[in-house]
Amino acid sequence: MTGTHLLFISLALSLGAAVEVQRPRGVPITKRQFYDENLPFTCLDGSRTIPFDRVNDDYCDCKDGSDEPGTSACPNGNFHCTNAGFRPTFIPSSRINDGICDCCDTTDEYNSGAKCENTCKELGRKEREVLQRMAEITKEGFLLKQQLIEEAKAGQQERQRKLTEMQNSRKEMEEKVEALRTVKETAEVPEKEAKERHLKAWEGKADGVFVQFMMMFVFFSVSLAELQTHAELDSDADGSFSETEAQALFGGAEQVDTAAFERVWSNIKDKYVSEVTSCSALQYNVLVTLSVWCLSVMPSEVAVTVLSSTAAQKARDDFEESERALREVEDQIKNIEKEISFDFGPSAEYTYLYSQCYELPTSEYIYRLCPFNRVSQKPKYGGSETNLGTWGAWAGPEENKYLLMKYEHGTGCWQGPNRSTTVKLTCGKETAVTSTSEPSRCEYLMEFTTPAVCQDPPNADSSLPGHDEF
Repeated sequence: MTGTHLLFISLALSLGAAVEVQRPRGVPITKRQFYDENLPFTCLDGSRTIPFDRVNDDYCDCKDGSDEPGTSACPNGNFHCTNAGFRPTFIPSSRINDGICDCCDTTDEYNSGAKCENTCKELGRKEREVLQRMAEITKEGFLLKQQLIEEAKAGQQERQRKLTEMQNSRKEMEEKVEALRTVKETAEVPEKEAKERHLKAWEGKADGVFVQFMMMFVFFSVSLAELQTHAELDSDADGSFSETEAQALFGGAEQVDTAAFERVWSNIKDKYVSEVTSCSALQYNVLVTLSVWCLSVMPSEVAVTVLSSTAAQKARDDFEESERALREVEDQIKNIEKEISFDFGPSAEYTYLYSQCYELPTSEYIYRLCPFNRVSQKPKYGGSETNLGTWGAWAGPEENKYLLMKYEHGTGCWQGPNRSTTVKLTCGKETAVTSTSEPSRCEYLMEFTTPAVCQDPPNADSSLPGHDEF
């Protein structure tokens, strides 16, 4: 209800002492012209014309019941309660003289003998107090709304400034990333070449190891017990080359000759002779003979490899760090662009709700509304959270779509649709969830107050509407 409506109603209620215009019982003043006692009466649906003395004669002549506004003769008739000092209203004609007071001015029980008390003035007084409080809330809320609009404008300008700044920063960072990519690729060339040289040298020494072992089997076979003295063949590097490991290595044979060794050499070579980038790595799980060779590698060659790897690794680290920083900036740009693109109302008055959440505890659940994001409920005493819908769109009437929010595609109900929530926004000084309900299965309704909804209250000297129901 807008501030204008509140004022109009309040003014109307204050006119309780107005003089009532004479007309047939049960007829509103808006239809007084159709009930001229000096003329025949024509049914309001135009179906027939009757003498005026048949109006309110307790017999239904018109199909629309318009000839009996003050009696219960017509089943489809309506009786108008003037209710001077309060709200005028209509009741079904069947309630006329039924012994129950429906009109606060008691006019519906004019011939029933019911003891009714005219409560219109008291009801009007109470309603005027409520309307006055609502008018004050609307006024204060509207002032807060103006502040929200100013803050939104400043925030929008700041976001736009930050976006431009970060876009410029992104361009510089992209150039830096490409420059570091070139440095990395250049530094990796000598590293790769050094690794290839070492691999070739390693393979040469590995072939030498093969020859040494082959010499062991040229003239005689070797027993498993003798093989166990070569701890360099230990497969699990536990410091002990067991009989079981020896049998597994040579297919369960008790004696190992040249042919048997040739068959398993490729496996030994693949397992123990891998590409190595440093002496420390080389000395782990390798043959003793090859370990000795590692220590005998020319110092200059080792130095070249270490220096090449160090330079390349630093270049990789610098490149990866610059890429990470660029990704962070791009994520921030996306978030700012997303926020700027949101529809926060005609004057961006709803901007302040973005990234905020509001809760309402009930006897069983804690309901949580995060505007422009999602709605959820969680059991008050432990349990998992249920998604009641994610932001969909503004869903209010055409004249003001910003009165309703729609949240859709929540957690599915058992053998039912996905949960959804409609949030009804009303004017208030505070920003809060005030109530929740489930009108239909899996469809929730949430009441939410915010100053952003409050409309400009009318001036005290606004044109006064006539109270045409007296």
